Amino acid sequence: MNLSVDRVRFVEAVVKRFFFGVVILLSVSGLHAQEELDYSVHANIIYHFTKYVNWPSVKSSDFIIGIVGETPLTDELKKAVAGKKAGEQNIVVRKFSSSSSSFNCNILFISDAASSSLKKIVSATAEDPVLIVSENKGSASKGSCINFMVIHDKLKLEINKNNIQQRGLQIASELLQLGIQVK
Repeated sequence: MNLSVDRVRFVEAVVKRFFFGVVILLSVSGLHAQEELDYSVHANIIYHFTKYVNWPSVKSSDFIIGIVGETPLTDELKKAVAGKKAGEQNIVVRKFSSSSSSFNCNILFISDAASSSLKKIVSATAEDPVLIVSENKGSASKGSCINFMVIHDKLKLEINKNNIQQRGLQIASELLQLGIQVK
């Protein structure tokens, strides 16, 4: 039986979305809180954001994931994205100071240690298509787009769709369904 090219692409898209859902569900619901979080899970989830969030335009030749604050995520993220691409762009992990006046990146992770700078960073990037990801309780209500949080010893995603859309970004419904939506 011959399948049309459109049908094959549709089936591939469904399989990819299913796989992403399984990976995220296993990662998010299976992670129990520990004294020190397993940032390899965070890194894997952040990498998958590159597939389920659409950015309006290419800022540079590389897809940049920025990190503000000291966190074990930096090394884990570098390992997770080594040799990987977001579309046609190479993924690069770059550190930023919380006192920077600009954050030239596509995704910006704000560590718990730098959470006091969230308001300033949200303001500095308000006109930019930057997906702000954080890990401090309530941050999605304070300007972050996606916030990692631990509930009942399990890692969960807190997602603020309004913050995402205000930045000119589009989020896949599959990702929205995996998180707790906040306003």
